Amino acid sequence: MKFTKQDLLTLLIGLFLFASCKDSNTIGLDLDPDYAIKGTLMDSATVTSQTLKDEVASGVGLVRHPLGVMVDPVFGKSEAAVAMAVGLPSTGYKFGTNAVIDSAVLVLPYSTQLYGDTIVPVYTVKVNQLTNDISKETSYPTDKDWPAAATVLGTFSGKIKPNTKLKIYDIVAGAADTLKTVVPQMRIKLDNSFIQNNIINLDSVTLSKQANFFKAFKGLHLTATTTDKGGIVFFNLSGTDGKIEVYYKRQNATTTTATDTVATSFPIGTATGPVTATIKHDYTGTPVKTQLDVPNPATPYAITYLQALGGLRNKISFPYLKNFVANAKKPENGGNPNTKIIINKAELVIDLNDGTDVFPFSAAQRLSLYRLDIASQRANIPDNDNAIQGQYAGDPRALGSEVLFGGYFDSVRKRYLFTVTSYIQDLMDGKTEDYGTFLAPSSLTEFNISPSVTSAARSVINKFKYPRATGEKSLKLNIYYTQVN
Repeated sequence: MKFTKQDLLTLLIGLFLFASCKDSNTIGLDLDPDYAIKGTLMDSATVTSQTLKDEVASGVGLVRHPLGVMVDPVFGKSEAAVAMAVGLPSTGYKFGTNAVIDSAVLVLPYSTQLYGDTIVPVYTVKVNQLTNDISKETSYPTDKDWPAAATVLGTFSGKIKPNTKLKIYDIVAGAADTLKTVVPQMRIKLDNSFIQNNIINLDSVTLSKQANFFKAFKGLHLTATTTDKGGIVFFNLSGTDGKIEVYYKRQNATTTTATDTVATSFPIGTATGPVTATIKHDYTGTPVKTQLDVPNPATPYAITYLQALGGLRNKISFPYLKNFVANAKKPENGGNPNTKIIINKAELVIDLNDGTDVFPFSAAQRLSLYRLDIASQRANIPDNDNAIQGQYAGDPRALGSEVLFGGYFDSVRKRYLFTVTSYIQDLMDGKTEDYGTFLAPSSLTEFNISPSVTSAARSVINKFKYPRATGEKSLKLNIYYTQVN
C-alpha cells in the first residue's frame, strides 16, 4: 500500500489529536522534560498558610533519637530527653564467683547530626535510673515525662563531636589490652556502686531472662543542659553499638587465688527494648507564640514558621482553584460550558524569608508536603503516592522519585519546590476534597508525613502575596496549563 502526502499528513494529524486528548488522570505520565512546562503560566492563584502546632508523635521506632536543649530567639526553647531500656548480654548470664566491679561506661553512638551551635557550647548530659519498667508501657508519646530517681549515675561534660571516631582500649582475656578505633560516640562513666548493686549482685532468677531484668533494672534516663544557644544531638540506637560496657574482676575458675578481668556489654537499642524521646517546646515571648495566639490578625502576617522535633507545621489551601475553572468557562474568557483546564505542570514554591537562616540556626534541609484523607489520617498527595511492591498499589501518576517530587532546600535560591501537578488537577476537577494540606520539616534522609522528631531544624517562610514586585519572594503556586474548549 502506498501513502500520498495528503494521506500521511492526515495520519499524523490524527495521531497528534489522539495523543493530545488525554484524560486529566494521565497527565504527567511519561512526560518529556522538554515539554513539561509548556502552556500558559498562572502564578496568581491564592495560597493561604497558617502556623500550627504539630501533633504529638511516637518516640519509639526512630532511626535516631534526639537529646539536648536549644534556645532560639525566634522559636523559643526546645528540649529533648531520652529514656531507654537496657538488656542482658545473654539470657542466664553469670558473673562468676566473687565478681567485683572495676568500671562501667554508658556508650551512646552518635548519628551524624548535630543541629545548633557546634562551636561554643559545652554540653552537660546527666544519667539517672528510671523509676518504672519502661518495657511495660503500651505507648510512648513524645510529650510524656518518664519519671527518674534523683541520684545522678554519671555525667558527660564537653563539646559534642558527632563525626569524630575515638580510640579506646579493648580488654582481652589472657592477653594484653589492645587499642581499637570505635564509631563516634558519647562515653559516660557510671557509678561503680550502682552497677555493683543493680547489675552484678542480681540473683540468677533476675538474670535468667530479659523480662525479669527489665523489671529489676527499669532503664536509664538522659537529660541535657548547655551554655549559650545550645543544640540538639542525635544518637543512633537502631544498631548494636549502644550499650553499657561493664568491666569487672572475678575469681579464676581453676585457680582460686587468681582473678580474671572480664568485659561484657548490656545492649541498648531498639532491637533490645524500648528507646523513646521526650520533647518540649516553649514559645513564651516569641513571634511564634504571637501567631499561635492570634492566628487571624487585622493585618495579616507576612511570614509563617516551620519547626521539626514535632514543633510547628503550616496548613495551606488553594481556595481559588474552582473559581479558576468557572472563569475559564465564561464566553468572555474564550470558554464554554465544556471547557476544561489541563495542567501540564504545577509547582508549589516556598521561599525562605531573607535573613532567617543565620548560624547556628540554618534552614531545614527538607520539607514534607502531605494531605489529610477523609478519615483525617495523614496521606501522601498523588504526586508522591508511590507504590510499595507487594503491599500498596499507589497512584499511577506518582512521580516515582523523591527528588522529582521535591521539597529539598535550594541554598542558592533560598527556596523549596514541590511538583504538585496531579494533586492540583484533582482539586481543580473536584475529584479530591481538600480535607487539609500541610507543610512541615522533614529529615534530610527520610521523608516524614508523621511529625518529624529525627531532625531539629526550622525554617521561616514567606506567605503568599500578589501582586509581587520584581524579584519579590512569596509562597506561590505556578500552574502551567492548557485550556481545552
